[in-house]
Amino acid sequence: MTVDGAQLWRLNQRLLSAVMGACAQELAELGLETKEFFVLAEVEASPYPAEIATALLLPKASVTVYVRNLVAKGFVRREIDDADLRRHRLVPTAEGVEARDRALAALATEYDRRLARITARDRTELQRILQEMLVPPA
Repeated sequence: MTVDGAQLWRLNQRLLSAVMGACAQELAELGLETKEFFVLAEVEASPYPAEIATALLLPKASVTVYVRNLVAKGFVRREIDDADLRRHRLVPTAEGVEARDRALAALATEYDRRLARITARDRTELQRILQEMLVPPA
């Protein structure tokens, strides 16, 4: 049997969408829309909106809207970048860190619930495969 890369990609996308869908209510209770959560979760790794847009494959204009929402909700604040006073970097607030961590915990719980359907050996193999796939091709 030939494994089709596009089919595997679609299955992976459907799994991630199902997990996000199962957690949508919990995200809403935290005051987060799904894409706002993705932006909030990326802020520490990519503190500039343009970097977030690149990392998440989102239009810069959309990221600007999500950042405004997160600032208004008190989850993120803008700070002047000491290295370049013309730029602002984003910093999660204590409330933002708490909301992000609670959302991540909800997602982890749902993902773990689905992982429980496969053996511990298969989970270890899945982790190995995913890590190998993340290594850039030579």
